[in-house]
Amino acid sequence: MEFPVQTGNPVKTETACIVVPVFKDGDLLPTAAKLDDASERLIGQVIERGDFDPKLGNVQLIPFAPGVSAERLLLVGLGNRDKCREGAFRKALDASFAALAGLPVDDAAVAFTDVPLPDRACDWKARMVAEAAQRAVYRFTEFKSEPAPPPRLERITLQVSENGDADAAREGARIGKAVGEGVAYTRTLGNLPGNVCTPHYLAEQAEALGRASDGALSVEILDEEALERLGALSLLSVGRGSDQPSRLIVMRYQGAESPDEAPHVLVGKGITFDTGGISLKPGEAMDEMKFDMCGAASVFGTVKAILTIKPKLNLVGIVAAAENMPDGRATKPGDIIKTLKGLSVEVLNTDAEGRLVLCDALTYSERFEPASVVDIATLTGAAIIALGHHATGLLSNDDDLALDLLDAGETAWDRAWHLPLWDEYQEQLESNFADLANIGGRPAGTITAACFLSRFADKFPWAHLDIAGTAWTSGKQKGASGRPVGLLTQYLLDREEEARSVENGNEL
Repeated sequence: MEFPVQTGNPVKTETACIVVPVFKDGDLLPTAAKLDDASERLIGQVIERGDFDPKLGNVQLIPFAPGVSAERLLLVGLGNRDKCREGAFRKALDASFAALAGLPVDDAAVAFTDVPLPDRACDWKARMVAEAAQRAVYRFTEFKSEPAPPPRLERITLQVSENGDADAAREGARIGKAVGEGVAYTRTLGNLPGNVCTPHYLAEQAEALGRASDGALSVEILDEEALERLGALSLLSVGRGSDQPSRLIVMRYQGAESPDEAPHVLVGKGITFDTGGISLKPGEAMDEMKFDMCGAASVFGTVKAILTIKPKLNLVGIVAAAENMPDGRATKPGDIIKTLKGLSVEVLNTDAEGRLVLCDALTYSERFEPASVVDIATLTGAAIIALGHHATGLLSNDDDLALDLLDAGETAWDRAWHLPLWDEYQEQLESNFADLANIGGRPAGTITAACFLSRFADKFPWAHLDIAGTAWTSGKQKGASGRPVGLLTQYLLDREEEARSVENGNEL
């Protein structure tokens, strides 16, 4: 999808449809006012007669407007002006593009950069437009024998009122397009069934990204033999019961001027299907355990976005990929395994397997002497109980890193919430027979899972994102969300900006 920027008179914009946001107070925004004047107050009259209620998310198609070059107008309600914030803005965007996706149009123009938002400039609004447009046209139809026709929408023109905002709108749209494509890639990987998306398939995806990058991305795949030699026995223990061989996937992007600049590392949990192993899950909704690799999928999506944006930083993406199945070779409750770090772990529950693959991946990260490490995982059902499906759980051994991620989440509107990682919680992981147990009981399950991982993240600033509640949606609209690609991409862009500011001798 393309996102050109136009600063001319919207009345003369030749497009199949122009989207016009309006507030309930009737005071029209600049683009809407110009269209209203040219069409003999068509917009104002529609609102005054009550034919359109501009409450938040309402849309109304006007199939013809006299005096206007656009073939159609689509009015979208913003609700009350004093309540219009980021969430309302995005809701109006989603409603607009859902309506556009259902129309027989190839192109449209939107006037959302007109909408006043406290502390949000034109580039942010343009980015949200680009992300929302791609979110609306996404379809997963790979396995439909007769898929419905896809949306025709291919071009969204950003109508900007002030000439000085044009460059900002272009840059925002560029970032939004890249993030939107990364989100779509993550959603597709998450939506693929477990019989297709295996650890081997994820390794192939990494290699494909490397081939398409023109040398910007190097890829290394560690197979089971290499992992055995390395000593990553915890990761290997999870896949013992599966016919699908486990993999550790390493992707390196060198964007900084110095190849020796400390990289930022993203580590993704890639359990391509999770039965629970010997600690077998209930059958209900077990099909959704194909989503247990959404942490890995978000690493892939973020790498894809970064390859498009090309920031000047170094990035390493690590995916610990395995399938958790029960058979005669599977790890059993009570087994004791050795990790790459050398710590022994008593496996009390084989369904707490994500931390067993992540711990070896975190230890592997040490060799890169990273500036930061962020792991992303659909790790605990307790995160859903604590935070529902709106916020990603965030835990960290470094307060500055945690604040950076929280800020990135606010900017990307892909938000997280900071949970404590106090030493007192570590006591729940004590084992009579090994250095630590892999579970700490029901209380504070999300926190004790992070406590487990923290034992393997003592050499670098580290944060853990538990996306169990945000990575996918259940029910009729079941499917992967693509989160937290927006947060992760923004975090990396912020680090580039921070490094540039330090280089120029400025304090952020």
